Amino acid sequence: MSAHIEALYNAIEANLATRVRRVESLADELTLEVDAEHLLEVARVLRDAPELRFETLIDSCGVDYLHYGESEWKTLSATGSGFSRGVAHGAAPHAGAAAHRPARRFAVVHHLLSVTHNRRLRLRSFCPSDDEPVIDSVVGVWAAANWFEREAFDLFGILFNGHPDLRRLLTDYGFVGHPFRKDFPLIGNVEVRYDPVKQRVVYEPVSIEPRTLVPRVIRHDNRYSPELIEQGPAK
Repeated sequence: MSAHIEALYNAIEANLATRVRRVESLADELTLEVDAEHLLEVARVLRDAPELRFETLIDSCGVDYLHYGESEWKTLSATGSGFSRGVAHGAAPHAGAAAHRPARRFAVVHHLLSVTHNRRLRLRSFCPSDDEPVIDSVVGVWAAANWFEREAFDLFGILFNGHPDLRRLLTDYGFVGHPFRKDFPLIGNVEVRYDPVKQRVVYEPVSIEPRTLVPRVIRHDNRYSPELIEQGPAK
């Protein structure tokens, strides 16, 4: 663990005591977790404390931990026992995975920068409810969070208490669902087309067939037939 990361953590611990918990991360990074009820209090201290001064919010994003630590190829016609970018073959779920425990599905992650001290920090907070994920907005602490939180609301369905203008940012006004949720179908729920009779755009149930993404397909090829392999190369 680098000395400047340890010094930063000691300064945060001195100001916030038991309000935050350290999360396992890379040697040159510091990730902290805070309960949703203390998020605004912790955010203000991180911004205002002279030895911290995280005055800049670089990014805020939502995370869905529904299948975190499991194979990503979880479909009816494809197996997770082969190649997968999600996990190492044969490995157990990551020790730090939420994997999905109650009230640990949806999280909001804030990436902070202290221009004053040239330091960076990652702050994570889980929504108390999985069914209706709600968490306090930090727009009042960092104004830059406005559109970041709108994006998390649009793509993950996370609601932000106190947000001044919480509405969709990337999807259409009539869009149904939240695309980045791990329970959202890849083909979507509705499709859009122009109806020449009604002379307007209409929404209809999606009509395309579900498609399974498979990482590797092994097809029969006579070049690898056992009989040919035993004969060896032709002379």
